[in-house]
Amino acid sequence: MTCRTVCWAVALCLMATFAAARQQAPQQEEPADPSQQPVEESQPPQSDAPDPLRIYISADMEGVVGVVSDAQIGPDGFEYERFRGFMTAEVNACIEAARAAGATEILVSDSHGNGQNLLIERLPDDVMVVRSWPRPLGMMEGVDASFDGVIFLGYHASTANERGVRAHSFSSASVTALRLNGMSMSEASVNAAIAGHFGVPVIMVSGDNVAVAETQVIIGDVEGAVVKWAKGFHSAQTLTPNAAYEVIRERTKAAIERIDEFEPYVLEAPLRLELSLKHYRPVELLSYLPGVERVNSHTVRFVGEDIIEISKFLRVALGYSVDLQP
Repeated sequence: MTCRTVCWAVALCLMATFAAARQQAPQQEEPADPSQQPVEESQPPQSDAPDPLRIYISADMEGVVGVVSDAQIGPDGFEYERFRGFMTAEVNACIEAARAAGATEILVSDSHGNGQNLLIERLPDDVMVVRSWPRPLGMMEGVDASFDGVIFLGYHASTANERGVRAHSFSSASVTALRLNGMSMSEASVNAAIAGHFGVPVIMVSGDNVAVAETQVIIGDVEGAVVKWAKGFHSAQTLTPNAAYEVIRERTKAAIERIDEFEPYVLEAPLRLELSLKHYRPVELLSYLPGVERVNSHTVRFVGEDIIEISKFLRVALGYSVDLQP
């Protein structure tokens, strides 16, 4: 065998060995095309937070436990400071029960007298308070369609009611009658109509037995927390404060537990307001305004497109004075 023959034999042997090694080596896969890979659908994060439940509380004072006269409800009364505390405690009892029943947000309107009665430092840090005047929606300032229910605390009967502790409608000194579309109205029913304008139902009212019954007759089967029983305009048989707070807690809880059963109180527009006042001259002056008709010596009539217009007219008719300052 020649040298050339040997070289070719060695070359052929090496080539065969290399080919066999390639067949035995693991094959590397080509990089995958990202555009061809399946995409997993992302899921929204799960939240354990409860659905929002917003409650509006309008707090008056004549219907607060133990209140029977002006000695408890005005800054000049010798018991006023104590009864500010009782009023605040009633609001806190309501807030506590509302929270326990699922309320997530609460707005409180200080709706009595000067609008500065509640001891706000005693209220929970996570509520807000509407205070003082004037307000376009009066005792219902701040309510809107985002609320789920309205609660009236410390309410009283209307001026047309022969019974009821401190019964009156917006002004015990001035208003002798208030009617909408021919129907006698109370503060509760006017305020319920304001809430109803936004689609929000009233779910509970507290006060004396007359105020609770009157409200239920006019606006429907709302929960009622009776904290005293009227014996006269300035007299009542009353629960003690702690007993009253418990009744308010119970009825608030019951109201929120069946909140879906309540319907907004809505009045058919246009609304014809007839407002009768004790004195002649305010009636005479109001009749000078466009759209205001003097019906008799003590009564004016005003027609509003909705309850919001009625509310604003009442704010002016009962609150305006040329001496207002600043």
